[in-house]
Parts: sequence; C-alpha cells; structure tokens
Amino acid sequence: MEFYGHIIDGVEVESLDGARMDSIDPYTREPWATVALGGRADAARAVAAARKAFDEGPWPRMGYEKRQTLMHRLADLMLENAEALALADTRDMGKPIAQARHDVARSAWNFRFFADHARLTAGENYPMDSGHHAYSRFGPAGVVSAIAPWNFPLMLETWKVAPALAWGNTVVLKPAEDTPVSAVILGRLAIEAGFPPGVLNVVQGYGPDSAGAELTENVDVDRITFTGESGTGRIIGGVAAKRLCPVSLELGGKGANIVFADADLDNAVDWSVQAIFRNAGQVCLAGSRLYVQREVYDEFLERFVAAAEAMQIGDPQDDATQFGPLASEEHWTKVSGYLGGIEADGGKVLTGGHGEGWFVRPTIVVDAPADARVCTEEIFGPVVVVHPFDTEAEAVRLANDTRYGLNAMLFTENLSRAHRVSEALKAGTVWVNCFFIRDLRAPFGGVGDSGVGREGGAFSREFFTEPKAVVMQISPDRG
Repeated sequence: MEFYGHIIDGVEVESLDGARMDSIDPYTREPWATVALGGRADAARAVAAARKAFDEGPWPRMGYEKRQTLMHRLADLMLENAEALALADTRDMGKPIAQARHDVARSAWNFRFFADHARLTAGENYPMDSGHHAYSRFGPAGVVSAIAPWNFPLMLETWKVAPALAWGNTVVLKPAEDTPVSAVILGRLAIEAGFPPGVLNVVQGYGPDSAGAELTENVDVDRITFTGESGTGRIIGGVAAKRLCPVSLELGGKGANIVFADADLDNAVDWSVQAIFRNAGQVCLAGSRLYVQREVYDEFLERFVAAAEAMQIGDPQDDATQFGPLASEEHWTKVSGYLGGIEADGGKVLTGGHGEGWFVRPTIVVDAPADARVCTEEIFGPVVVVHPFDTEAEAVRLANDTRYGLNAMLFTENLSRAHRVSEALKAGTVWVNCFFIRDLRAPFGGVGDSGVGREGGAFSREFFTEPKAVVMQISPDRG
C-alpha cells in the first residue's frame, strides 16, 4: 500500500511519533492505503510553518497576478492528475467514480474562479465633502485552519483552500480522518506547481484532543473554516469565541423538497432522485424531506419509487455505478439505526433498506409522523420521507418546521409561486426546478443549526481578509 504523509513546510513527512493509520475502502472493507496519523504536535508544526510563511514569506506579498498564475498551474495539474484524485475519493469513501471525476473538475474550477475573482474584484471608494477621501483595502487575514468533511473530500477542501490562498493567506488543511488521500495528493501538486513552502500544509488526524483541536485552539490561527456535523460546529465555535477568532461554519441540514401539482413531474422526479440518492445520500444539502401536493402525490410517488429502484448499485470503481456503499462502518451503523426505528414510529418503507456490506439501498418512507426521528434528524444517508400537502401555505410551514436551514428545493411552473415561496423559505440556498447547481459568486451557508456565516465570491473575501478603511486628506483647506 502506498504511504501518504503530512505536507508541512513544502515537504511530505511522517508524524513526529511515527504513527500511521490505514484508509479503508468501504466497498471491499479492506485497507488500501497507509496514512500518517498526526496529533497536536504535528498540527502545531504545520501552524508554525504557515505562520512563518505568512509573516516572512513571499505569498502575501507577491500580488494577485503571481498568485493567480500559480493557482491556475495547480488547477492544470489537478486535471492532469484527475484520475488519481478521483480514485482517491472513490477508494476512501465509496463515491461512484463518475461522480468523483465530476468533483475533481469542480475542484479545479474552485482554484481558477477564486484566483480570478481575487485579482478582478474592486475595492470601494467613499467620496467625502471635507477635503478628504476614503477607500477600502482587503489584506489577507493570516493563517487559516481549514477542516473538511468526508462526503465530498476534494471538492470541499478546495472550496475552503482556494479563496483563502487567493487572498494571500497561508493554510493548514485537515481532511477528515476517513478520507485523507486526495488532500495529500493536492498538497503534492501544490509543491509541484511552485507554491512556496508553508503556504499550503496538510495534516492528517482526528479531532478531539488531537490535530483538529490544535487547529482550533492554536493562537497563531487567524481564521477557522469548518464543514461538518452541527454538534462539532458548536464546539469549534465555542473554542473560537474564547479567543475572538472569526469562524465560518457550514453544518448539517434536513433539506425540504416541495413538488407542486403544476410541476414538470419528469424533471421533478429526476432532480428529486439526485437530491437524496446522489453520493448515497451523504450530502448536507440532501432533500430528505419531500413534500408533494396531493393532486399528484400518487403519480409522483409511483415514478419516484421506480426511479430509485432503477439506480445502478455496485462497485464504485465501475463507470456504470450510480450508487455506492456508505463511507464507513461507523456511518453504516448510524444510518442502520434509523432504519430499525421507522416502522416502530409509524412509518412505512416503500422500497430500500439494508444491502450487502456497508450498503443501504435507496430508501423511501411514507406515513411517518412529523415528530419521528426519521423526519427531524439529519440521517446523512439515502433515506427520504415523503408527505402530501394541500396548499402553498401548508408547504411553506412544513418546510420551515425544522431547526436546520441550509437549503430547500421547489418544483413549479408558476413563476410567481417560485418567487413567492423562495422568499418564504428559511434557507441559505433555494433551488427552483433543479438541485446542486452552483454559482461561485453567490453566498453559501445556512441558518439555525446549519451554520454561521457565508462563503463564496465577495462573501469569501469578507471572511478571509481584514477589510481596512484608509482615510486621506487631499486638500490643505480644512475648513
């Protein structure tokens, strides 16, 4: 098995104590790679390298154009090594290879977009009447801790790393312990692209009282960006608050998907399948609460069940596979626990349930009471609960009846309704007649238990920089 180390100060290294861990392929349930297992000391070493690179190195001072050139070079290398990056995520978490290749393309685009955005974004001028002039500057914040989840490893790592680097920060990236490999490959490619030492560091390891804790508690860290479970987000937010470190938290979700009677049902079924069964439902944006207007409820449900049962389930390395295993035994156990309680809570499983190994087949549940766990808690698996509704007002009320607010979807051919309902839904992103389509200029984040803050475009600039006002006297006449 190939070994993947930490990337610290421009060099791939072992852990200080030599500790290693295996990365498990969830399809074969066997180790496929060996990875350095870091702890607090390794994370502190990476932070120190990032601190030195920021305080003394060329990266924050080289200007937007030179950083842009290096980031585009990294994007080029990512595409040249697309198969290795895609295979790493497939072997680490069971993502179908076709979807993993798509993630690589989007990850390379993250670097291109933010490199260009940082160079092209203008500051603001504030004309004054008193013989003075004011303007804004956006300097880099410093050292960024980027803690990424396991469900879209490379794509969400680059979503954090790319804007931080584009604005002149240095970064310590910690991928999830279950999906470590693509981050190491990214770090290797950054070295090959010519990034100065210490600019992009990668540390493997666990969270509590380990590498993750060090990356949130270390006083040399100036920004923390985290994507993951809401409970962990609360802990990180609390730690950051103690030392007044700005934090961006993209947390869990329990997305509502509303299908009105006037929707294009073919389109609604296709997107609804993607919204809950893509990536085996391991998506914080998943449309796991599906509300269908009563006039089309039976017809939609019949088509929806047929589409779910038609999905190609199997080996994630097979190009034809649409649906792979869950990412780990621990996560399979969690999702399985929800399956066992559905009927006891009054629900009915129309299709799905356990498969072989760490598979849970696409599962559709009806008749579950609104307060059942399957209706209220983030399962993070391929389980959707379907409810009928009668009126637009009822649909909005049901959709908003959650402590989460990351995203929502609605399907309708009525333009006025589309605008009206989009405004009424309490969610950071609302998709109309589609799902998972992104514009990187738009704000991304959630409300309630779904997080704090927004990233994307100018919103990433606000988070990863220290905005500064400059006020200048331009006339000697002070009168």
